[in-house]
Amino acid sequence: MKLASKFILLLVGLLLFFVLNLLLGTVKIPVDAILSILLGDESQQEIWRNIILSSRVPQALTATVAGAGLAVSGLQMQAVLRNALAGPSVLGISNGASLGVAFVVLMSGSLGGVALSRLGYLGDAAMSVAAIVGALAVMALILYVSQKVKGSVTLLIIGVMIGYLATAIIGVLKFFSAEEDVKAYVVWGLGSFARVSGDQMMLFVLLMTGLLPLSMLLSKTMNLLLLGDYYASNLGLNLRRARLLVISSSGILVAIVTAYCGPIMFIGLAVPHLCRALFQTSDHRILMPACMLTGACLALACNLVARMPGFEGALPVNSVTALIGAPVIASVIFRRHQSIE
Repeated sequence: MKLASKFILLLVGLLLFFVLNLLLGTVKIPVDAILSILLGDESQQEIWRNIILSSRVPQALTATVAGAGLAVSGLQMQAVLRNALAGPSVLGISNGASLGVAFVVLMSGSLGGVALSRLGYLGDAAMSVAAIVGALAVMALILYVSQKVKGSVTLLIIGVMIGYLATAIIGVLKFFSAEEDVKAYVVWGLGSFARVSGDQMMLFVLLMTGLLPLSMLLSKTMNLLLLGDYYASNLGLNLRRARLLVISSSGILVAIVTAYCGPIMFIGLAVPHLCRALFQTSDHRILMPACMLTGACLALACNLVARMPGFEGALPVNSVTALIGAPVIASVIFRRHQSIE
């Protein structure tokens, strides 16, 4: 199959999953009613209009840009660390976001006397800000360390240790927190595309649609990093600057997605492998747009399964991403191993 045909197939799949996210759910809405609502017809039932405009459309848009962002972030991490198991959370950036939310959520009841989960929109905004601050703080630490160490393996180990440290602090906060605060934190940690709506959704989509094209500018740098430090430096690449840019790009994408949707797992790890198997290339000029489209498709598929009739919208997105992604990535690795033999 030609390269253009593969991209067309991904675009058709993206459109199909997006439409299915609007059509399917616990409440059955006729197709003509959905089209009328999207075209601004206010004569349709109020409950249908609320479901489409306040739930299904925001979820579909959020899943699309979040899946694309996580997939690109995972590809960038795998390139800069030259590790097939690297993902958006490998350097502890997602753990930093979780730690920020833990400080705000788990300490709100103890210090302020009011659980953050009861504050509605204000509480959601506070959690988003805390996640961004926590993620960016860890990313700043990682960037500082990356300027001091040379090897990618050392940087990887330090990132993993930071993640373990953040997890340990979160455990201590859970132990001393009220039950209601712990429940609110656990619910946030399950991940969801449904908590973003209204102005929050618009800001999230605008941020991601601005950052994703900018990340494409690093494709050539990522190709050079794959050659190894010796060859890349001989070709004129400033290794420290290159690692700084790629890690910054990946970290910012993860920070924003985690802040708005919670820690969504597995998409960033699985999608780059799927794209390499589909396109049979390591050229990031091809893999970057391919990962955006594939990540968006996978996130939309997971969101669709999470709120299919019978689940009542309560199935955690992280459970679905693992159930769908793990068998797929295992089959890809197995086929690659067979082809080598």
